[in-house]
Amino acid sequence: MDTAPQHLLIVDDDREIRNLLAEQMRDAGYRVTTAADGVEMRKVLDKGPADLIVMDLNMPGEDGLILTRNLRAAKSTTPVIMLTARGEPIDRILGLEMGADDYLAKPFEPRELLARIRSVLRRAQSLPANLEPLEAKRAHFAGWTVDFEQRQLADAAGRVTILSGAEYRLLKVLIDHGGRVLSREQLLAMGVVKQSDALDRAVDLQVSRLRQKFGEGGGELIRTVRNEGYVLAAPITLE
Repeated sequence: MDTAPQHLLIVDDDREIRNLLAEQMRDAGYRVTTAADGVEMRKVLDKGPADLIVMDLNMPGEDGLILTRNLRAAKSTTPVIMLTARGEPIDRILGLEMGADDYLAKPFEPRELLARIRSVLRRAQSLPANLEPLEAKRAHFAGWTVDFEQRQLADAAGRVTILSGAEYRLLKVLIDHGGRVLSREQLLAMGVVKQSDALDRAVDLQVSRLRQKFGEGGGELIRTVRNEGYVLAAPITLE
């Protein structure tokens, strides 16, 4: 049985770039739709979902940052690769913080964009079904309490441990999917690391940092499952 080609949406105000990228991605086997701005992008998405959006950052009016932020605010999980003519680190950081999954500075080799598209799609498709985050105010496990509203971690005596934003994101994902082993690719797809390079090492480093917040028992609490990933290995009570 044939599988339908994956659908890419290219959003760029430069017609030549739109058409060039569309032709190259079609040659690579993808179904491609193009849009010149946010209005056209929304019209395309209203007709049906895209598997991935290639988004130019520097567009007049609603730029790529605004459009990506609005997509995430609307609970869209469609992967976004951000393109920009500027290579400044702040642009890359802003794009990723707004919810982009990867970032590529112009000019670039089409083969590099194609490789990044394939990588991001693999990560997105590695997510298992029924992994929607749980709604809760607090979680209790192994004598620890996480307050989701205050973003605080406290031990059994009530002593508060400060978590960085990245540590909180990782812990929240592990709690949301408690008892499930999550691979590095799945953790990346769920945004626990806000960077697009050093992928596996970045996840491992973040796990190591989070374990340190739990003291000597951190390694047993956030357990490594060989060749599979990580799991929060404790019963969890939500309230």
